[in-house]
Amino acid sequence: MIILHSDTNHPTLIKQLQDAGHQNIEGFTQSREETLENQHLYDGIVIRSRYTIDKEFIDAAPNLKFIARVGAGLENIDVEYAEAHGITLFSAPEGNRNAVGEHTLGMLLSLFNRLNKADREVRDGLWHREENRGLELDGKTVGIVGYGNMGKAFAKKLRGFEVEVICYDIKEGVGDENVRQVSLEEFREKCDVVSLHTPWTPETDQMVNKEFIDAYKKPFWFINTARGKNVVTADLVDALKDGRVLGAGLDVLEYEKASFESLFSNKKNVSLSIENQIPDAMRELMFLNNVILSPHVAGWTLESHKRLASVIAGKIIDKFGRGEEK
Repeated sequence: MIILHSDTNHPTLIKQLQDAGHQNIEGFTQSREETLENQHLYDGIVIRSRYTIDKEFIDAAPNLKFIARVGAGLENIDVEYAEAHGITLFSAPEGNRNAVGEHTLGMLLSLFNRLNKADREVRDGLWHREENRGLELDGKTVGIVGYGNMGKAFAKKLRGFEVEVICYDIKEGVGDENVRQVSLEEFREKCDVVSLHTPWTPETDQMVNKEFIDAYKKPFWFINTARGKNVVTADLVDALKDGRVLGAGLDVLEYEKASFESLFSNKKNVSLSIENQIPDAMRELMFLNNVILSPHVAGWTLESHKRLASVIAGKIIDKFGRGEEK
């Protein structure tokens, strides 16, 4: 098969496909328009997040057999239209789930022990011990919303702590040795920590809002390593300020570009400063001491970089076999 690679990935991806006899085209600098012009030439395309694969793109690719995304989700692909045209879709949540689990745990422990705040203060010559007295995770109830690959990886990391781990998921029967699946009512009643691990879908869009937060019986800590658009930032900021949410670790933000490669964009006025683009809620979030932010890197480790590529290559080869050996 002739496979177009629209984004750079770990070299093992191309090597594994090449070793299996497939032809790889490196289209890392091609614009979407340039790719569309030649899309009829390709049997498959490997993407990360640079392209949106929509109806127009699929219609221009009559020979397309698969779309593979080197990542966990498929939100930049018109899944329904692609599947209706017999196109196989691949993603690789197995490739970075361990990284996400570790990052989520790291954020939680840092929040509980005020590590980011204490670090900044010591660097400024401040020695505030009482103000930085931490909390222990032992004895708390950690709730996981969405118990798929990422949620399971986080639950596994919690096994060394004396915590109760519960989950809420729209699918029945997803509980395992690491978590107890509960009703939404019990989840809202018991959680000390709420960790979000849902994909972005129309159903999860802005799901964490004022109504979501107010439904909990007690204040809780909030972690989001899933998708930024699942959270209404303004509502979260209000809850952080009045104590309904005790602290937040956010690897993803509502204001990210769809490509996940930058936080803001303004195509109409490229000279507009970043400062002027920042929404009021984001500006407030940036200055709260009980918030930890990272730039969508929970699944972005050296190990996951290679593992994601290997998983995708393996799925393509398993499905379509080997090409003609060179």
